[in-house]
Amino acid sequence: MKPLISNIITVITGSDASILAAKYAIVMSKLYRCRLTTLYVVDTATIRQLTLSKIFIQEESLEYERSLEANGERYLSFVEELARAKGIKVEREIRKGAVYTEVLAVADEIKADLIVLGGWEKDRSARDIISHAHREIMVNAKCSVLLVKEPGIDQIYKQA
Repeated sequence: MKPLISNIITVITGSDASILAAKYAIVMSKLYRCRLTTLYVVDTATIRQLTLSKIFIQEESLEYERSLEANGERYLSFVEELARAKGIKVEREIRKGAVYTEVLAVADEIKADLIVLGGWEKDRSARDIISHAHREIMVNAKCSVLLVKEPGIDQIYKQA
């Protein structure tokens, strides 16, 4: 019988919740000997909307996009270090576009069995962009989706 989970993707947004989800995915990858992919999406769809709405001018949107891409590289490097500390090799992916569209595309491309997302943070509105992307991923994913809310994940990660 084929294992239920052999290929995990975790979505990094830079939020504390996404880093905790990454730690959870690293522990799962170690325990179940799964392939692990980390993904950061530069949300160019929202940047485009802000530019069309005249909230950003073109130069600001390009600068903001470059800044988000640099942040994404830093976040992915951080998660890669967390994984390396536990003996796990991570595939890194950075994409541009709408967050949920890119997450679903990468999950399909790598034939993911599980998408791991960070839970909502207490100070975030249920209507923010990340929440919208999470809902779209949960509704439209072809594989299982895990929303990490484990309060003790830091301790579990340390013990793994």
